[in-house]
Amino acid sequence: MQLNFIPSRTTLVALACGLTLTACNRASNAPAPTPVPEVATVRVVRQQVLLTTELPGRTAPYCIAEIRPQVNGLIQKRLFTEGADVKAGQELYQIDPAPFQAALDNAKAALGRAEANLPAGRARADRFRKALADKAVSQQDLDDADAAVKQAEADVRYFQATVETARINLEYAHVVSPISGRIGTSTVTDGAIVTAYQPTALATIQQLDPIYVDVPQSTADLLRLQQRLVDGRLTREGTNGNQVRLILGDGTKYPLAGALQFRDVSVDPTTASVILRAVFPNPNGVLLPGMFVRAVVQEGVNAQAVLIPQQAVSRDPKGNPVALIVDANGKVGQCKLTLDRAIGDQWLVSSGLSPGDRVVAEGMQKVRPGTVVKAIPFVDVEKPGTNTGNPAPPGATAQ
Repeated sequence: MQLNFIPSRTTLVALACGLTLTACNRASNAPAPTPVPEVATVRVVRQQVLLTTELPGRTAPYCIAEIRPQVNGLIQKRLFTEGADVKAGQELYQIDPAPFQAALDNAKAALGRAEANLPAGRARADRFRKALADKAVSQQDLDDADAAVKQAEADVRYFQATVETARINLEYAHVVSPISGRIGTSTVTDGAIVTAYQPTALATIQQLDPIYVDVPQSTADLLRLQQRLVDGRLTREGTNGNQVRLILGDGTKYPLAGALQFRDVSVDPTTASVILRAVFPNPNGVLLPGMFVRAVVQEGVNAQAVLIPQQAVSRDPKGNPVALIVDANGKVGQCKLTLDRAIGDQWLVSSGLSPGDRVVAEGMQKVRPGTVVKAIPFVDVEKPGTNTGNPAPPGATAQ
C-alpha cells in the first residue's frame, strides 16, 4: 500500500527559514576586503637654514698679572681681601719704605752739593777766559777750568739720576695692581721678607670681564667648511659670522653672545687642530677661568637645505640611510639618502630627495615598497599644529 505525504503549511515555513539561515551563514563566512593602510607624510621643500657647529672649549682670563716685588724688603701690611675685585693702581702690599726714603734723601743731598759747586766752577772758567786775553793765565789753566765745569755738570746729571732711582724704589715699596680684576690668595703674610723679581708671585690677578673662550677646531672640519664656501653650498651673507653662543657645563645657555676674535694660524701637531678664540662679556662673573663649555660657532647659510624628521629615516641591512616616499598614485617606494648632519630633531639631507617628494614619517612599520597607501599630512605631536614639512626657522644648532 502506497502512502502520499503532503507537507503542511507549518513545515513549508520551517524549511524556508532553514534555507535562509544557511545562506546567511555562508555570506558571513566570506572574506572582508583589505583596508588601505594609512601613513603620515611630510612634503619635501627647500629652505634657508643657518648652520652652526658645537665645539668644546675652555674659558681663559682676558688678562692675567702675577704680582711680584720690584725691590727687596719686609712686607709691613697686606692691603687687600683675598678673592675680591681690585682696581688698576690699587695698593696691594706695603713694603717697609724707610731704607728707600733714606736713599732718596741721601741722593738729594749729593745732588745739592754738586749743584752748589757748579756756579763757582763756571765763574772761574769765565775769569780765566778773560785773563787769557791779557796773557795773565796760560791756556792750560783755562782748559783745566773748563774741564772742571764739565765734570761738575756731569756730577749734577749723575746725582739727578740717582735721585730719580731712589724715588722709583720708594714708589716700588708700594706694590700696586697693574690691572683691574679678581685677585686670588696671597702667598705671603705680614712680616715676610721678599726679594726683587722673585720667582714666586705674591698674588695673581685675573681680569674676568670680558673673558676668553678657546675652542679647538680640527683641520679636517676647517678645510671642509672652506670647500663648502668655495663651492657655494654655504654663504656668509645675512649672518653675523663673528657671533658665538655658549652652552655651559650643566646644559644651560649662556645669555650673552660673544664674538670670534681670531683663528690661530698654526696647527697643533698633537691634535691636528687650530684654536678659535672668542671673547664674551661676563658682567656677573658666571664664567670662571678653566671652565669647560661648548661654543656654538656659525658656519654659514644653506639656502637650499632639505630637512626631514629623524624618525622618517631608517637603515637598510648594509647600514645605509633610506626613506620611504609616496608617489602621485599612492604607491610606496624606497630611496637612498646622503645625510649631512642632525639639526635638532631633523636630518639635513644632502642628496636622495627632491622638492615635492612625500616622505613617510609615521606608519612605516605597516608598509613596504610597492604598497598602495593613503597619505595624510604629518603633524608633530610635540609641536601641536606644526607641520614639519614647512620651512623651519633658521638658527637650529647642528650636532
